[in-house]
Amino acid sequence: MTEALKTPMYGAHIAAGAQMTEFAGWCLPARYQGVMQEHHAVRTAAGMFDVSHMRIVDITGAEAAAFLRRLLANNIDKISAPGKALYSCMLDESAGILDDLIVYWLEKDYYRLVVNAATAAKDLRWMNQQSQHFDEAKLQISERIELSLIALQGPEAEQQLLQKLPNLGAQIRQLKPFAVWRDDQYCIARTGYTGEDGFEIMLSDSAAPAFWQALQDQGVTPCGLGARDTLRLEAGMSLYGQDMDESVTPLQCGLGWTVAWEPQDRDFVGRKVLSAQREQGVDVKVVGLVLDQRNVLRSGYKVFDAQNNRVGVLTSGTFSPTISKPIGMARVNKDVGTQVLVEIRDKKIAARMVKPVFVRQGKIQPGVLEAD
Repeated sequence: MTEALKTPMYGAHIAAGAQMTEFAGWCLPARYQGVMQEHHAVRTAAGMFDVSHMRIVDITGAEAAAFLRRLLANNIDKISAPGKALYSCMLDESAGILDDLIVYWLEKDYYRLVVNAATAAKDLRWMNQQSQHFDEAKLQISERIELSLIALQGPEAEQQLLQKLPNLGAQIRQLKPFAVWRDDQYCIARTGYTGEDGFEIMLSDSAAPAFWQALQDQGVTPCGLGARDTLRLEAGMSLYGQDMDESVTPLQCGLGWTVAWEPQDRDFVGRKVLSAQREQGVDVKVVGLVLDQRNVLRSGYKVFDAQNNRVGVLTSGTFSPTISKPIGMARVNKDVGTQVLVEIRDKKIAARMVKPVFVRQGKIQPGVLEAD
């Protein structure tokens, strides 16, 4: 875990009593005072996450836009002007998902990608391989390993960020969801992974610890990977390596909405295979599952129909602090009924099928508590 020591807040996490865990070669905080407390802080006030392990990659040059039109399944031309962001999958030639990422358009011929830590090395190899189709003098791919990333999330996130950066009040207030602003010190995006309002702040490694401490001194709750997972699952946000990977296409894992089919002549990587799959249709769908009894749902659990036929698998599962019930996302046969069974420790437990978004902006979604 040699890269762990590059995490700027590493010492601060230890001093704050965080329980540390290994993730993708990094030593990261799993929790501070507890997942439940951290989770509720984000849903009701504001919490912050050190996500500096995620890789920041800048794509620049006259052919940057053309490169991204080929590299990504979503179309960056949807971004109407610099200062906006787009979520997309990056596919291989078989339309399998290499990674999911956010691309920020910072200025003319300048884009910034934030990719997952566990896939970063693979992603960069793939990007460099795909860049061979372009003029190397007009396309640069640069890792920004000197930058840290702090996610400030929750209904009070804007208030807390304004308190920390009062001189940037106008810039912060004018940021809409999936918008970004930058200067020489900060790159601030109104994006996140919790289903709440919030910001992701990119800044230098040297400045990050003081920034983190200032937010904590203001009352922002430090949060670890445990709360990050419960929050994103409640919001129905997919996790790479569980809900998707190279073995599935966006159409097979509930991410078909991230594929831009127009214009028809945009030849993005994986389009040919994905188009054939679209025409033939897929035989699976992604659903949300809720248990109305105390138990634990975990990735990999088998899902059965009422006739005891295997119909799918749980890709993500947890106990929801907001709903106070076990929840999960599952990939199941497209024609399965609304009542299914999940096999837990050799017992089949009844589960209700719901839309795979359980909580949005702190509110439990319709149908999730239907059995109450």
